Amino acid sequence: MINIICFQIYYFNVLKLHNFHLYKCLCLLLQISLPYKLVVAMDRWVGKVAVVTGASAGIGASIVEKLVQKGIIVAGFARRVERVENLAKKLEDAKGKLYGLKVDITVEDDIIKAFDWIKDNLGPVHILINNAGISRSGSLISGNAQTWKEILETNVLGLCVATREAVKNMKSNNVEGHIVHINSVAGHKHVGLPHMNVYSASKYAVTALGDNLRDELRKNRLKIKVSSISPGLVITEIHEKAQLTGKEIQWIRNEPILNADDVADAVSYVLGTPPHVQIQELTITPIGERI
Repeated sequence: MINIICFQIYYFNVLKLHNFHLYKCLCLLLQISLPYKLVVAMDRWVGKVAVVTGASAGIGASIVEKLVQKGIIVAGFARRVERVENLAKKLEDAKGKLYGLKVDITVEDDIIKAFDWIKDNLGPVHILINNAGISRSGSLISGNAQTWKEILETNVLGLCVATREAVKNMKSNNVEGHIVHINSVAGHKHVGLPHMNVYSASKYAVTALGDNLRDELRKNRLKIKVSSISPGLVITEIHEKAQLTGKEIQWIRNEPILNADDVADAVSYVLGTPPHVQIQELTITPIGERI
């Protein structure tokens, strides 16, 4: 076994550059997975329907773009639906197709109507990316309850409703689907960022909800994967909208930071696993991150 591993590491990289057909044959003979296996696995989603919440900017927009480029039909939920429509025009020549749906993720009826429209116009849902999320600066000692409510309604309750509707759709169509929660490292540990307390609590909830959903699906014998992707600091609009001070925003920007495409690549990675493989949690951080 050690010899086989050494052979793969040292010689296969040369073989795949000079004789790719021989490289594939040797992989089959030695029962070693090809590097492009995950790419091939993504092909099973071509022509299928994915729902992405919070699709108008940042991580959501990056995820939408990558999925459409891979041939997936995407329904992008957003309050600022004109941004999704503009992105759809940009992606007109892509393999897939993007539809923008005006949805306030804090309004249950909006979510239900959007899934009904998808059922009537696009077909069964195969993928749900729960990306919509907000952060607001505030103190637990002197904070505003309305601000806390906005965070929890968006990051937790909206995610629950979208997940419920997606599972109902998948179950009724006998779909072996995939649900991905865009979580955060703040959903697993105390990160020490100032005034991000309720946001962190909401992400802890997302972690628990993913675990509980996975258990419910197993008990109901539904072959639907659930993955949580937890990035560290990502450069998106969320920091400006979190009502942080200029000094706090500058501190974040001076730290090692991911970009939205890094998270979108992680989504492609978990979706590209074989049908029997479930990545339950994937944490990605920039090198040198201190939070």
